[in-house]
Formats: sequence, C-alpha cells, structure tokens
Amino acid sequence: MRLPGRVDRPAFRVNRLPGPPATAPAPPAAYASPMADVRNPTPEYLAFWRERHVCTLTTLRPDGTPHVVPVGVTYDPEAGVARVITGKGTRKVANILAAGPEGARVAVCQMHKARWATLEGRAAIRTEPEAVADAVSRYAERYERTPRPNPERIVIEIALDRALGNA
Repeated sequence: MRLPGRVDRPAFRVNRLPGPPATAPAPPAAYASPMADVRNPTPEYLAFWRERHVCTLTTLRPDGTPHVVPVGVTYDPEAGVARVITGKGTRKVANILAAGPEGARVAVCQMHKARWATLEGRAAIRTEPEAVADAVSRYAERYERTPRPNPERIVIEIALDRALGNA
C-alpha cells in the first residue's frame, strides 16, 4: 500500500561498478590481532584487564541471535579462565545452559577510548559454594567493592581459547 505523498525509496543505495566485486582489504593487525596465548598476555593487555571497567558478555540465544549484557569480569591468565558472577535465573545463564553439557561459545569484552580487549571461550555454569566465593573475592578485588549478598549467585566460568585487542 502506498501512502499519499510518500516516495518509495530503497532503504539504502548501492553504487555498483562494472566488473567483479572487490574484496575488502584486511584490517590493520592492531585492530584484531589474536594474541599468541591467553595464558601469557602482554603486560599492557593484562594491565588493561586489571583496570576497573564495565565489560560486556555476549551469549547466543537458542535461536542464534546474540544477547549482549553489561557485566563485571575477572581474568585469570594463569588458569586461562574468565569469570562472571550473576544470578542463576538470568537470560545469560539460560543461554549457556541451553547449549548443552559441552558449554556455550561466549565472548567478554571491555573498552576504554581507543583501547579494547576481548576474551573468547567456552562457558560453563559453576554453582559450588567455593567456586562462587572465589569468584566473588576476585570481583571484589578488581572492582574494589563487594557485591551485595545473593543466595542465587552462580559463576559463569569461561575456558579461554582466544584473546583479541588493542590495549
């Protein structure tokens, strides 16, 4: 149906040149350079993860669409693990559990001005009291505050396999 006075236009304009489609140039290495080892980050990368920044956690919903939420993250390079504390009834936890026993592919990211860092890996849910207490302690150290008590708290533990960034 056409509305009076409305001009139908495409949502976007594509300028096509004759000939085969061009391939996009590779991005500069500084913009998406994987680190050699998540267990052996550069001093600058590790220092950035120790600064107090809000991060994001990206999980995939069962329909495959991304779910991105702000979180606090702690990074333990010696263990190759990142941890997020949260309540057990959250969408992020449901997304991870829906992936099955092998866990879910996730990413945590933080940025500040031109610096950014992303850690990727497979997430699992930890509910053991000692794992939760350890994660809360790490969170309190990084963010310089103890989170409020939450009897429903669990830990999203990410076994890391990739680190990217410009930190």
